[in-house]
Amino acid sequence: MENEKPVILVVDDVPDNLILASTLLKDLYKVKVATNGEKALAIVAVDPPDLILLDVMMPIMDGYETCLRLKKQPELADIPIIFLTAKGEVEDEEQGFQLGAVDYIVKPLTPSLLLSRVKTHLTLKQAQNYLKDRNSYLEAEIARRIEEVTVLQDVAITAMASLAESRDQETSAHVQRTAEYVKQLALQLRNHPKFTEALSLENIYLIAKSTPLHDIGKMGIPPMILWKPGKLSYEEFELIKKHPVIGRDSIIRAETLIKGPESFLRYAKEMAYSHHEKWDGSGYPEGLAGEEIPISARLMAIADVYDALISRRVYKDPLPHAKALAIISSESGKHFDPDLVEAFLGIADHFKEISETYQDIFS
Repeated sequence: MENEKPVILVVDDVPDNLILASTLLKDLYKVKVATNGEKALAIVAVDPPDLILLDVMMPIMDGYETCLRLKKQPELADIPIIFLTAKGEVEDEEQGFQLGAVDYIVKPLTPSLLLSRVKTHLTLKQAQNYLKDRNSYLEAEIARRIEEVTVLQDVAITAMASLAESRDQETSAHVQRTAEYVKQLALQLRNHPKFTEALSLENIYLIAKSTPLHDIGKMGIPPMILWKPGKLSYEEFELIKKHPVIGRDSIIRAETLIKGPESFLRYAKEMAYSHHEKWDGSGYPEGLAGEEIPISARLMAIADVYDALISRRVYKDPLPHAKALAIISSESGKHFDPDLVEAFLGIADHFKEISETYQDIFS
């Protein structure tokens, strides 16, 4: 309780010294006593006091050893220790402070000095406890708010992705698969010298989380074109090719609501706009080539193409896993970044496992 008196433990092997200290302190504090270091450690282990007045020269275990043992225990190290001793040499005081004591009072005791020092160090300890509790609270609050922001990000991405899915005949399994493909491929590449900086664990997390928005631009494409079972006409394909721009612009509009120098939607924007670019520059919408294409979009390109190849669509039957590997391998240096293709082939079996785990409902 707040009104309880602070507890002072007085440790001294001389009964008269214990009586004197107890008499001086008892009106303001709850006093406990111990006649040697071992007994003091036993008392502290059961019920830690708020402050310890510790004699140096004692049998069984002296004050220096007692202090050393207390300071080695993290849960007890913050208890203020004031040495009370007849050893008044400078080197004695230095040793006491080096061991972690907060003060050093030379006997014989001066009542006013003892009371003043005890009050001062208890006040300091209370301030330290307040700051410690405050810091713990702030750390917990920061963690809670980060979690809250993360959840809001997930909700925003999921809501936007769900809208995109509602206009397409692909199921949410496509979204789950491509997110897993991208994450595993990025993890495979993160120790490659070219990608160490770009593919930190934090970035990989954001990239994978953003993959559901790569085709959000299809919201702007008429359903009869998206769902057409036959080959698209030139005009229809040109219209389809606008979905990266539509997707990027829709994400930019969403970003205007987010304050800050860098939006968590940056990777979603990159993938939406550039996942149809090709390594040799023959893709769209800008004809970017090589490393001009953001790494997030290069990852998405392989994931998207692989999933399209092995999946059933209204206009095609699924291809076997081995055939999909052969097609992607043949496009190394043309459609795809050669380093990404090499990494993909190294974990191709894992891609197959992912495709089997998250299957389309109509498969």
